[in-house]
Formats: sequence, C-alpha cells, structure tokens
Amino acid sequence: MSDEMLQPPPEVAREVFTGEMWERAEAFAGMLAGPAVVRGLLGPREIPRIWDRHLLNCAVVAEAIPPGVSLVDIGSGAGLPGIVLAIVRPDITVTLLEPLLRRIVFLEEAVTELKLDNVEVLRGRAEELAGKRVFDIASARAVAPLDRLLVWAMPLLREGGELLAMKGERAAEELEDARDQLQKCGAARAELISVGRDKVEPPATLVRVVAGRPPRRVRQASRRRRKR
Repeated sequence: MSDEMLQPPPEVAREVFTGEMWERAEAFAGMLAGPAVVRGLLGPREIPRIWDRHLLNCAVVAEAIPPGVSLVDIGSGAGLPGIVLAIVRPDITVTLLEPLLRRIVFLEEAVTELKLDNVEVLRGRAEELAGKRVFDIASARAVAPLDRLLVWAMPLLREGGELLAMKGERAAEELEDARDQLQKCGAARAELISVGRDKVEPPATLVRVVAGRPPRRVRQASRRRRKR
C-alpha cells in the first residue's frame, strides 16, 4: 500500500503542529498511510482523511490536558490519540496500552522512528494493570461503549484524575446510558466538552469523567492484586 492517496495537510495543521512537532506529524502521517494500512491497523479508505479525521482530531484533545501529567492511552491501536498527544505535548508522559502484538510492534516502531522519549509502549489490558499503576489522565478513542470503558479506566486513575473519552455524535447518549456505572465506579463528575473549535469541523466531543474515591470493594480488590 502506497501513500499516494494521502492528502496534503490543511493549513490549520501548521498551527497545531509547530516547530519540531511538524516533522514528527508528517512522518507519522506517512506511517499511518503506509505500514498501518498494510498491517490492517487502519482501513485504506482512511488514507485521504488521515490529517483531518485522525491527526488533527486527536491533537486537539490536548486542549483538555493539564501540563506535566501522566497519561495512559487505553487500547492505543495505531497510536490514536496516544502518539499524536505525545507529539503535541512533549511535557506529558504517555503510556500506550495495547494487548495485540501486531499493534504493539507498530507502536514501538513509531515511537522509535519519531524519537518520542516521553512515551512507553506497554502490552496488556487495562484490567491487568489495575492496582499496579496509576495515572493522571486516561484517553481512549473507539475502544468500547462508555459504561464498559469506565470499568477499565477508573481503576487506573488517581483520585481527581480524568478519563477523556473521544465519543463523537453519540457522546450524550452514551453518557446517559452510563449513569449507573458512573456511580458504581465512584466517579465524582462527568460532562461533555468540545475541543478544537476553529481547528477541526465539527469540534471534537469528549466525555470527561473525574475520578472520585473508588468504592470500598474496588479499593479492597486493588489491594489484593498488589499483594499477589
């Protein structure tokens, strides 16, 4: 698969990817249009939309991320949004969490080629990492419905940490459907936010969930896992 269908970046891309970020963004676009498609991580029809639908759409999520935090990208796949966020936010540390080997291989190659020293690639599932690591932010894109994503993400967050789930048109519906799960997971607050105004059309919609103190049974289960 060649990258002949890869469209030139829109002008706004220069505003989002500045300085050294630009070369990395261009290189990653080439990897997504080439190796990622060949290996089945991205559909061929996505090649013309790599800049607007994927790179820019993921990059604007950085607007919702505080400085200097640790972030885990759950089900990172081809590195969307994890690698993009690492490119535009060199001040944060990013853990790309992915269970499938062929995706892990691509992610490791991308991190090496792009010289991203603020990224680690970790093979595994979120539920396996619970009780072993804790993060400030969890990101996810097209991984699972929100109610299921909460079960995976909330145990990985410190109290006051945030899940940023890219949800698009069904965001409000998924948030409503997940009300019971939000309470079970001990969420302190959940809301819809828009990012990327004047940069992507339509603006990207995120579900932001702030982690509260986890329910007692969850804390006990976490302690048991740490003792093993």
